[in-house]
Amino acid sequence: MYNYRICYCFRLRYRPASNEPSDGLKEVYKKYAGADGAMGLEQLQRFMSEVQGEADAVAAAQTVMERSKEFRLLKRKGISLDAFFHYLSSNENSPLLPGLHQDMTAPLSHYFIFTGHNSYLTGNQLTSDCSDQPIRKALIRGVRGIELDVWPSSNHDDINVLHGRTLTTPVKLIDCIKTIREYAFASSPYPLIITLEDHLNTTLRAKLTSMMNEIFGDLLYVPNTEHIETFPSPEDLKMKILVSTKPPTEYLEEPKMPRDKDTEAQGGAEDEAWGEEILHQKPEVFEHKQSEHYQDEEDHDDIVERTHEAADYRHLISIPARKKIGGLTDTLKTDTNQVGRLSLSEQVFEKATIHHGNEIIRFTKNNLLRIYPRGARFASSNYNPMHGWMYGAQMVAFNMQGYARSLWVMQGMFRANGGYGYVKKPDFLLDTEEDHIFDPKAELPVKKILKVKVFMGDGWRFDYSKTHFDRYSPPDFYTRVGIAGVPADSRMERTNAIEDNWTPMWDKEFEFKLRVPELAVLRIEVHEYDMSEKDDFAGQICLPVWELQRGIRAIRLCDRKGDLLPSVRLLMQFDFA
Repeated sequence: MYNYRICYCFRLRYRPASNEPSDGLKEVYKKYAGADGAMGLEQLQRFMSEVQGEADAVAAAQTVMERSKEFRLLKRKGISLDAFFHYLSSNENSPLLPGLHQDMTAPLSHYFIFTGHNSYLTGNQLTSDCSDQPIRKALIRGVRGIELDVWPSSNHDDINVLHGRTLTTPVKLIDCIKTIREYAFASSPYPLIITLEDHLNTTLRAKLTSMMNEIFGDLLYVPNTEHIETFPSPEDLKMKILVSTKPPTEYLEEPKMPRDKDTEAQGGAEDEAWGEEILHQKPEVFEHKQSEHYQDEEDHDDIVERTHEAADYRHLISIPARKKIGGLTDTLKTDTNQVGRLSLSEQVFEKATIHHGNEIIRFTKNNLLRIYPRGARFASSNYNPMHGWMYGAQMVAFNMQGYARSLWVMQGMFRANGGYGYVKKPDFLLDTEEDHIFDPKAELPVKKILKVKVFMGDGWRFDYSKTHFDRYSPPDFYTRVGIAGVPADSRMERTNAIEDNWTPMWDKEFEFKLRVPELAVLRIEVHEYDMSEKDDFAGQICLPVWELQRGIRAIRLCDRKGDLLPSVRLLMQFDFA
């Protein structure tokens, strides 16, 4: 029994949490079990085929039998209800297709890439510390795109990484590079892309080049030609690090102080990023000192030496960032002789999709498009990643140090394909024939119906104290289930709250009509109902719909940051019509 103290002399007693399956699960077991109440091998094979959709139902049933025997749950005539429930709740009963299974031999531009923004920040965009630790955490999580903003040190003799023209404290570039070298392929063997926001002079660029060559060594990908007509595939680039930034326009030209982030893709007031938005914090003095430094007189020998330094830096760049040429129509024109990367801020991209949607999809067939958060997201919040994906943008860059629903959806997308950070784009985003270009705003027919049944949940009683959710009684859990996808597919539903129960049983069914299942992410959240205050968070997970396996599956839930909770899970059933 659970005892909750109401006052000094009065306590309430509640029934203990149940260790039994819900009524809905009992009905499933009863349907396939024999008259003797046990589920024999033949009945289990039928369940594996009809409900779980296993291609090799015989092998799957045999595995369950063997595991039940190991846990001493196997009866003489088959598995018991307890053994059946144990199998359904096990980690091996995963909802997603296992491992890497997509074709990895297409050009790099044919994949969505797990990408970070300002990867070195520990917190907000204005005053937090810069560190190599957020980079390490991102790489362990499977992120394949790391951003570094490189600036001269105060003495102009070394290179720092920081969010320029803010109060963020710097971290040395060499520390970031060493961490990247150590953890680059900790979670994925597929290529890591480092995007540089370069604020260096030619001498420091040479130092950066030497530093990367020395530390990365053979891991650094250097193309054989300066002009790449087609990107290599992730398979070709396994265990390679690629550098992407704007090449020097002329070897002898010193960089001017940038107006904003990724200036090659910006222009106009609506495009302004961090630098110009906080000019009231006296950046004029800093800029003046920089310009004086850049304009030092040099003799002819220095110029010749620096020409070679700039050439070496240019050789380091395997994915050149493209300049903005005139309007977006001109910028998005594909160059058949050279592919590259274009960066657009979140708000510029949103405006671009209004009139340039077709051109964006054409552009992203062969080139990389990187979207980054708008400048006003001081708290390191994020935007809806679906807007970028449904127009083919490969590098939808996110602040990884926080937590919110948009980041959960991002993490859900990249649970696909084994969690290696590369997910193949749907074929319709690669069809650039005029009459076939995908329009996410069009009225589209329903392709699939996803049927979801939420049976029950358990594990909170092991991971939390008994008063974590409610001081005077067991929690009142409810589940929210829905779709993040194209606008026509996006919606949320919820179960009723089950009062005073650590093992809630809902047995609730939902149906979701999907127009674009290839871009749909299933959102699952559990909350604890609170009549007087805001409902408490109790776990979440997002899963790519196109990778869901049919059947009754154990859904492990995560905390707000996306880390798996040790014990908490739901039992849910998925089917498609």
